[in-house]
Amino acid sequence: MANKPQPVATDISRPYWDALKARRIELQQCDACGRWNFFPRRHCPHCLSDRLAWREVSGRGKLLTYTVARIPTLPDFADEAPQKLAVVELAEGVHLNTTLVGLAEDEISVGMAVKPVFDESGDTPLLRFTGEDKSLAVIGRAVDDTPAETTPATPKRQIHFKDFESLKALISDDYSGWSNTYTVGQDLIDQFAALSGDDYWIHTDPERARKQGPFGGTIAHGMLIQVLLSRLSMPLDWELAGFGNMANYGSNKLRFPSPVPAGSRIHGRARVKAVDEVKAGTQLTLEMCVHVVGQERPALINELIVLYMP
Repeated sequence: MANKPQPVATDISRPYWDALKARRIELQQCDACGRWNFFPRRHCPHCLSDRLAWREVSGRGKLLTYTVARIPTLPDFADEAPQKLAVVELAEGVHLNTTLVGLAEDEISVGMAVKPVFDESGDTPLLRFTGEDKSLAVIGRAVDDTPAETTPATPKRQIHFKDFESLKALISDDYSGWSNTYTVGQDLIDQFAALSGDDYWIHTDPERARKQGPFGGTIAHGMLIQVLLSRLSMPLDWELAGFGNMANYGSNKLRFPSPVPAGSRIHGRARVKAVDEVKAGTQLTLEMCVHVVGQERPALINELIVLYMP
């Protein structure tokens, strides 16, 4: 789930969110008047009794109303556009604000029968809905789920590492296509924190980060995103040949312009910024940019220097 605000469970609502983690839907029912309630609260809004009990329901109902948001409600939801925002009435009579999934626009109509879908693509499972006749039941987390923007079988153009005329022709202000995507989950962030010793709460304490942090949740370490460059395959249509060894010679510039919230999918693109003949061989400077999917502003800019030697 790319860079999206996540719900925060309270003492009152926690049973609802815990049930979703187990792929169940539980609502409050008043033992005094028998009415069902949503959203969770301490007292029944119908009779004011505090005799509320959590009970499992099927989640089936009908579509009460909907709208198609062609401009994302937040930039974080750009990867979902157009969003099919809806209000569903469950069989128990309660109304839920939700998002429709697995449905083309011409398949949606007010009053249609709908069933629940458990969206587990982020750190907190969410309740979505689809048509009663659809097979979709669970949306899982995507990891390395999209290929780079190139055809894997296409042979790359071979350029000798001493062919400076051809190498300098690669220098461009234009970036390559996008790489594959990779999901930066909280587990991965925690592992990096343990390895690096950087266990600052903005990275490792989701509850505190939601309440006190500026980003509404935990974020990845900048250096973790730098390391994850090796997980991203940039769709370059060329490669150097004829060299004996190559080495990462460092970076001219390394910047982290925007955060990567836990659960975000990232992808990257690159361009050749400079080619230099040096005493040891050929020095190639690649500007590598990593973005959260759907975000224009990069999360990482690295002017990487690679040295190719005979």
